Amino acid sequence: MRVLHTLLAGAFAFGAMSAAASAADYNFKIGHAASSKHAFNIGVEMFAEAVAEKTGGKVAIEVVGDRQLGDDKQLLEGVQLGTIDGALVSAPVFPLAAGAAAFDALQLPFVVPSYDSMSAVLSGPVGQKLLDSLDAKGMKGLSFYEAGQRHFLSREKPVKSVADFEGLKTRIVPIPLHKATWEAVGTNPVGMPYGEVYSGLETGVIDAVEINLSSVESENLFQNAKEVTFTGHYFWPGVLVVNKAKFDALPEDIQKAMIEAGHETIAKHYQFAKEDEARVAEALKAKGVTINQLDDLKAMQDKTAPVVTEWSGKDPIIVEFIEAVRKGS
Repeated sequence: MRVLHTLLAGAFAFGAMSAAASAADYNFKIGHAASSKHAFNIGVEMFAEAVAEKTGGKVAIEVVGDRQLGDDKQLLEGVQLGTIDGALVSAPVFPLAAGAAAFDALQLPFVVPSYDSMSAVLSGPVGQKLLDSLDAKGMKGLSFYEAGQRHFLSREKPVKSVADFEGLKTRIVPIPLHKATWEAVGTNPVGMPYGEVYSGLETGVIDAVEINLSSVESENLFQNAKEVTFTGHYFWPGVLVVNKAKFDALPEDIQKAMIEAGHETIAKHYQFAKEDEARVAEALKAKGVTINQLDDLKAMQDKTAPVVTEWSGKDPIIVEFIEAVRKGS
């Protein structure tokens, strides 16, 4: 009976979604590469609800997660080409795949001290400048949603000091900023697609991964790695983009509504992500995960400080971002 109820509920939900889409004047599919249980999915759903409310149902947005439309790089390229309406793409992909160097600002190690600080800057003029910079890349930037502050997950030994990082085969997104950061810490960085992290930990191809707790939970990584170290080295914003040509073809009132919906949901989602991290930490403990603290966090910060200095010269917006964070701290 419970299975039948679930199937009927799912059929009803699909029917309601289809009816809403057919009644709408404008339809968008927005994809992301995370699990449908992930914080990113909730962010895009917040946006979809806000847009539907502001437009009186004229715009229907279907959220498509679980890498169904591709990984981050494929999503970004699809939005630029117009083969995908929109996507929430992890910030580190933009410098490498779209030549948008300014987005490295969002992942400079230990620059942003809190969820509130990141939310304030991304909701302000510097955040808008970052979004506007994507116009020239064939995309309309609309919002930022947070996957969570990044920590460290290891398969075997707990990492409790900077010395414990030494030589660990650590999965990173293969971009220069992350490579420089984790080499400075002392790990052996390994570039690997997000979808291969589970098997990489399972087989021992990697010893560890720098990651947010929401992904440890939603991707079931805790099944293969049980040692988390709270480092909070940087955040992991996703950038919500839609195809620029499709956006420009919309009536001005619809464009305005989508821009407002994106802006207004940044702080709402950052508050959710902040609260959700505490919930996930307790849920992971219940699954046998040990939460460790780094005894010499200041030493890790000192090792990565030269990376921040080097990257500050790569784009003027990066300097503006750092200054905005420091003014608000």
